[in-house]
Amino acid sequence: MNVGGTVRLGLTGGIGSGKSTVARLFEQHGAVLIDADAISRRLTAVGGKAIKPIADIFGAQYITSDGALDRTLMRQASFADNAIRTKLEAIIHPLVGEESARLASDAVGKNAQCIVFDIPLLVESRTWRQRVDRVLVVDCVEEVQIQRVMDRNGMTREEVMKIIESQATRLVRLRAADLVIFNAGPSLTQIALEVQQIARCFGL
Repeated sequence: MNVGGTVRLGLTGGIGSGKSTVARLFEQHGAVLIDADAISRRLTAVGGKAIKPIADIFGAQYITSDGALDRTLMRQASFADNAIRTKLEAIIHPLVGEESARLASDAVGKNAQCIVFDIPLLVESRTWRQRVDRVLVVDCVEEVQIQRVMDRNGMTREEVMKIIESQATRLVRLRAADLVIFNAGPSLTQIALEVQQIARCFGL
């Protein structure tokens, strides 16, 4: 799906893999970054497009007093009940897809050399693989992921494990990868060098 000479790179990895760090490094090389999580947060912030359908389907208790999604309450509910998570994804994912397509169209119109789509659930998605030219997986061992998220987000080990279990397995992600960066031990300098080498392949 290389449109107008623009390379579309799908970037994915499990929670705590260091995917956001890799995304920022690509940005430093001139890639246009489209971050699905950032879009999702905007959609569920005050005035976001997802707020009304979420309130209509799940009830006003999932919306804070200032009009944003109560992310903690929704996270607890969705991990306790797969049906809730499925309904939430049915609201959020199409909106994220629409906004991503709009941003990508703008980038192509400005002759972007490379667009990096930061998509946590790229491998799990039925549609995202067809929208990108290559898939880059940021790989990491599970124990390192768990510790990073506990330190970063203040979550318990059990909470982190529930998130990991809801995502594709490490093996499934690696099987879907065209490119892999292992980010469990190498220094940031080494990771930056690997990103630089990949960026050069895409004309950055």
